[in-house]
Amino acid sequence: MAITTSILNLYFRNRLAELDKNRKEPWLYQQEMFKSLINSGSSTSFGREHNFSLIKSIEDYQNMVPLRNYDSFEPYINRLRNGEDFVLWNSRVKWFAKSSGTSSAKSKFIPVTDESLQKCHYEGFKKMLASYLDSNPRSRLLEGKSLTLGGSVKIDESGNGKSRYGDLSAILISNSPPWAELKRAPGRSVALTEDFEQKIEQISKIAATLDVTNFSGVPSWNLVLINKILEYNGKSNLLEIWPNLELFMHGGISFDPYREIFKRIIPDPQMNYRENYNASEGYFGFQDDPSESSLLLLTNNGVFYEFIPMNMLVKALEGSYTSFDTAGSVSTGVNYAVVISTNGGLWRYLLGDCIIFTSLKPHKFIISGRTQLFINAFGEELMISNAEKALSRCCTLCNVEVLNYTVAPLFMEERGKGSHQWVIEFTKAPDNIEEFAKVLDESVSMYNSDYESKRYKDATMKRLTVTPVSSGVFYRWMRERGKLGGQNKVPRLSNERHYVEQLIEIDRKPEETTASQQ
Repeated sequence: MAITTSILNLYFRNRLAELDKNRKEPWLYQQEMFKSLINSGSSTSFGREHNFSLIKSIEDYQNMVPLRNYDSFEPYINRLRNGEDFVLWNSRVKWFAKSSGTSSAKSKFIPVTDESLQKCHYEGFKKMLASYLDSNPRSRLLEGKSLTLGGSVKIDESGNGKSRYGDLSAILISNSPPWAELKRAPGRSVALTEDFEQKIEQISKIAATLDVTNFSGVPSWNLVLINKILEYNGKSNLLEIWPNLELFMHGGISFDPYREIFKRIIPDPQMNYRENYNASEGYFGFQDDPSESSLLLLTNNGVFYEFIPMNMLVKALEGSYTSFDTAGSVSTGVNYAVVISTNGGLWRYLLGDCIIFTSLKPHKFIISGRTQLFINAFGEELMISNAEKALSRCCTLCNVEVLNYTVAPLFMEERGKGSHQWVIEFTKAPDNIEEFAKVLDESVSMYNSDYESKRYKDATMKRLTVTPVSSGVFYRWMRERGKLGGQNKVPRLSNERHYVEQLIEIDRKPEETTASQQ
C-alpha cells in the first residue's frame, strides 16, 4: 500500500463509517437531514414566507411548501443575484453555478452556499474517494496529479460585484484548499481559462510533463482533450503519456456509448471507472461498486429527497398529487422524478432528473433520464435511458464507436407514417449504415415497448433512419452556439427538429479546421 493511501485511509475512517450507516439506515439519516435543513431555513425570507417555524413533520412541509421548478424559483434567485442576503439560506451567497441544462436553452443560476460547497459537493467527493481507496488498497492515486477540465468564473454584475458565477467545476476549483492545488493539474490559472480551445491547447503542451494518475469530468469533453493531447504528443494511447493512470471519474452524461472508445485509448484492463452524480444543485451519489452500474444514494450529504412517480408528475405540478415518496417509502423498479431540498437553499425543487432504484438498504439507483428529455411524437415515449441502452447494444453488435448523437422525429406526411432520425458522429463507422439502422431499430424496440408497438408491422411508425455526419460537426455546432465546455451537454432527444437540422446544415458547410479538435 502506498504511504499516501495508507495515511488517507486513516483520515477517511469516519467517512467509511458514515457510508456504512448510509447503506444500513438511509431513512434515519434523511429524517435527521430534514430537521437540520428546516431549522437552518427558518430564519430566511423564504422560510418566513412559508412558515417554516410551524413545520413539525414532512407531511407539514409537503402541504405548506409547493413544488417548484427553476422558473418558479427564479424570482428568489434573482433577489440573491441583485445583492439581497438571507433569501433562501441563512448565510450569504457568493457563488452561482451557471448551467444551461439539457431541456431548455435558458441559463440557470443555482446558488452555491459555503455549506453546500463544504458539506455537499466536497463532502461527496471525499466519500467517493474514501470508498475507492478502501476497495483499492494498492492504489497510488495520490502519488501523482489529478487532472480536471474546469470551466471559468465571472463577476456577477447584477449584484454590484458581490458574487460570481460560472461552471460548477470552476467554482470547486476556485474554492479548493491549498493541499488540493498541489495535487491538481493544470494550475488554477490554466484550469480557469475562459476560452475552451485555448485551454485544451495549453493542457496539451504540458501534458507530457505531468504524472497524471486520475482525471474527471464529462466523457465527451474529455475525449476532445485526450485526442488533442495524443495528437500533440504523437502518441497512440494515453498510457504512453501517463503510465500511472488508474482512474476516470465521470458524470454528466451516460458513459455507455463511450466505454469502448476509452478502452481503446487507455488499453489497461486494470483501469478504473467510477460514475459521480455531482450536479450544480448538489452531490447526490456515486458508483461504489464497479461490478454494477448502480449508484449509492448519499442520504447524509446536505440534501433531503422526495420522489414522484413519473406517471404522476403532471398531477404533482398541478397540485392535485401530494403523496410524494421519500427514502423511507420508495420502491425498486419505479421511474421517479427527483425533488430536492438542500443546504444551498433549494426547497422542494424539481431537479429535472429521473432515477430508478435498483435496491433498498443500500439505496442504489440508476439515472434513467430527464423529466423533459424524451420523444413522444407518435405515442412512443422514448426516454433517454432507452436510447442509451439501445445505442450501446447496437455499437457492440455492429462493432462501431459513437462520439456524439442526437435524435428527433421525422413527422408524418399526408397518409404517411412518422419515424425517428438519428444524427450520429462516429469514431468507428459501420460497414453498412442500413444494417446498423436496422439493428438500432430492433434494439430500441427491445428496450421500449411503446416504440415496439408503434413499429409492429409498421403500425404508425417506419423504421428509424441514421444520418452520419463528418468528424467535428458536433464540436463546430456547440462552438457556434457558445456551448463549449463540461457544463454544456448535447441534447440527445428532442420533440422538435431544429437541432438535427442545424447539425445537418453545418455538415454541408466547407469543413473548418476542426479535425484535430475531435
